Amino acid sequence: MPQEDEIIDLRSDTLTQPTREMKEAMMMASLGDDVFGEDPTVRQLEGKLAGIFGMEAGMFCPSGTMTNQIAIRLHTRPQTEVICHKNSHIYLYEGGGIMSNSHASVKLLEGDLGKLDAEAIRQAINPDDDHAPETALVSLENTMNKGGGSVYQLEEVRPIRQLCKETGLKLHLDGARIFNALIHSGERAHDWGRMFDTISICLSKGLGCPVGSVLLGSQAGIRQARKIRKALGGGMRQAGMLAAAGIYALDHHVSRLEEDHERARAIAAIMGKLPHVKATLPVSTNIVIARLDKISPESFLEKLAEKQIKAVKFGPDQIRMVTHLDIEDRHLEALEERLANWKMTL
Repeated sequence: MPQEDEIIDLRSDTLTQPTREMKEAMMMASLGDDVFGEDPTVRQLEGKLAGIFGMEAGMFCPSGTMTNQIAIRLHTRPQTEVICHKNSHIYLYEGGGIMSNSHASVKLLEGDLGKLDAEAIRQAINPDDDHAPETALVSLENTMNKGGGSVYQLEEVRPIRQLCKETGLKLHLDGARIFNALIHSGERAHDWGRMFDTISICLSKGLGCPVGSVLLGSQAGIRQARKIRKALGGGMRQAGMLAAAGIYALDHHVSRLEEDHERARAIAAIMGKLPHVKATLPVSTNIVIARLDKISPESFLEKLAEKQIKAVKFGPDQIRMVTHLDIEDRHLEALEERLANWKMTL
């Protein structure tokens, strides 16, 4: 059981600390200059992930924002348009990068729990008209952060892939938490690799690495992506120490993601019993979004902080909690205990 003053930090799965074994793997990594393409551990990580998804090549970057933004720039040109959900990470949380990096427009769509369907995308494709930007790219997100960690099934993506082939559009996946999605659905990574032109995979969320993401795509696409990465300042030198953490995580931290999902469901059950929690979104993976009633997120978070519990505001009436590698069953027991007298203190 955590000490009374120990903080239970559920703000994000990016908060994890590398395990002792991961640190040992990092320290033992073979190194070279990755900008010259000579870091063997980086090459190993890129090849390993490309192989898992059945794609031709990969490129290691400092962040998922960078891999997403490189993909968007790769697939668009100025005065073209990206179709995505209105709550997409690429639109809400990447600093206006679509505009500043690619000079592209965005068409924002509605969709249940943050997911899009082929018919909505079809209707959003612009006609060949001088007044409208040319539609160039469709971007999906799996799992969907603002959808409470909701998960696409392959059967939902196949019609979108077919539509993109028919219309000449590129299809990108912000797969920051794609392994959470695969653990939930039981689907094969290879089958997902066939659906997309590019996939961005984050290593520093559920997989517990200190930093890093990988962009997957074709050989030609990744060759061009490396030029874009260079222009954005994303070329790293002896990056093998970071890549080694990713290799270790892929070997040891994927199957355990189901533990995070189970704990998220337990947290949703605890939160659902609290006054002023109107509802929680359906929990599929490791994200819990609670909708509040008659209290602001700020006030609710202050009350949680008094009990040494951290979460984040996630909208005008929502807060978010995320389970991760450093949250154990003992933290759930402490969470439930600390909130047991919530009615008396709120």
